[in-house]
Amino acid sequence: QVQLVESGGGLVQPGGSLRLSCAASGRTFSIYTMGWFRQAPGKERQFVAAINWSDGSTYYADSVKGRFTISRDNAKNTVYLQMNSLKPEDTAVWYCAASGSWRYRNYDAAGYQYWGQGTQVTVSS
Repeated sequence: QVQLVESGGGLVQPGGSLRLSCAASGRTFSIYTMGWFRQAPGKERQFVAAINWSDGSTYYADSVKGRFTISRDNAKNTVYLQMNSLKPEDTAVWYCAASGSWRYRNYDAAGYQYWGQGTQVTVSS
């Protein structure tokens, strides 16, 4: 009922920048929070950042605080993740997710009902 499509991934050198986009469609009026997660090969999916769709309040994982910025454009139903000072450990498939619930912490994957297909980010020289 909510569809999410990520874009903007690619290959960058350490210290470089990328901006990921996530376009939402369908029953977007039900979205309460949008988040970004990443998953490296053989590892668990990991929370990165989240934003409240209504008031724009944000939350970041400690590993990306000060390097990444999450933002939204409500008119376009789109959330962005500006990634600066990228590190090799940021290499992963990056996913956006949407939650229609306020009962969970922003970093809790269980609170997100809808997920995009993922976009690859590779940080390597």
